[in-house]
Amino acid sequence: MPGADGSILITGARAPVALQLARLLHGAGHRVILADTPARPIAAASKASAHYYRLPPPRLEPQAYAYADAVAALIRAEGVGLVIPTCEEVFHLALAWRGRTMPALLFAPDIELLAQVHNKHSFIRLAERLGLKVPETTLLSSRDDIEAVRDRSRALVFKPVWSRFASHVLLRPLPRALDAIAPSPAMPWVAQRFVQGEEISAYAVAREGRLKALALYRSLYRAGKGAGIFFERVEDNAARELVEHIVAGTSWTGQISFDLMREADGRVLPLECNPRAVSGLHFFRDPARFTDAVLGDGPEVASDVTAPQTVRLAMWLYGLPAALRSGGLARFRQAMREGQELLDWPGDPAPVRAQWPALAEIARVALHERISLQAASTRDIEWNGPS
Repeated sequence: MPGADGSILITGARAPVALQLARLLHGAGHRVILADTPARPIAAASKASAHYYRLPPPRLEPQAYAYADAVAALIRAEGVGLVIPTCEEVFHLALAWRGRTMPALLFAPDIELLAQVHNKHSFIRLAERLGLKVPETTLLSSRDDIEAVRDRSRALVFKPVWSRFASHVLLRPLPRALDAIAPSPAMPWVAQRFVQGEEISAYAVAREGRLKALALYRSLYRAGKGAGIFFERVEDNAARELVEHIVAGTSWTGQISFDLMREADGRVLPLECNPRAVSGLHFFRDPARFTDAVLGDGPEVASDVTAPQTVRLAMWLYGLPAALRSGGLARFRQAMREGQELLDWPGDPAPVRAQWPALAEIARVALHERISLQAASTRDIEWNGPS
């Protein structure tokens, strides 16, 4: 792959998926540089990291080009040939690549395609144009749009077009609960038919529309309503075909992830898309096979981890309280016995210890801004559509 011969820059070092990707590429012989905005992200502690660079926050930095300038300088200083985003900084990087000549290849599509699939309404319309069955999804841009669906609210899911971690989602709300939201052309919402069935998450890597890696899984425990913290691998041919169809139809290059729903009759419907890495990446542990498939000429690689994957710290913080509320303590104990700590890696113990200072840094932001830990974890890199 062009650019893969030099050093590889992985951004979003705060995320466990960035750590996993760094370990895989380093294990295959690549020199890996990491970058992000926090002072002490977990991936920076890894032996897989040759160097960590702290960048200005792309969403909060008042000077529009400071982030792009810092990334360009880093690329030149370290001889980087390929940049692989892992979180929502992918949008800010794509904008930088569109606006200037950058000295490395970005492993992601252009900003127009990224924005199209990130938008929860336009993604469904895209899937529909590609010939896929989709749940009824209506764009809400005004109070009049709300009134048009109010009497059906108990059969719908309401969510902002630009959001993450299921933040602000209203699941089959009472009609009066819609009084709390105010969609506008600048900040639209969608009303999507509630689909009964089994949730499936998909993580994929593609190059020029060809699927190179795929992991399908379900989240048995979550941090609140949103991000999963305990993952179990699944197999589903219909889900695989759906992912293949979308990456081929968009000629996708880069990482891409989906929230899907498998109905009782076996049909799989797309709900939304995240054009970035997600926790399915932790189901790959063979550096050579993964890297050869994703960056080289090797065949598509299947996930090679069968044990459930989890972050034990997150399970204590979120899973245990949920188990106590629901009376599911026995199930929680079983999950803790069976789940494999996804931060563990032979000969690289430091990232497990690095969770604590990383969490403390996020907690300080949460306290200062009076927001949740989840909101604080992405506050500086969120991308909520074209400004």
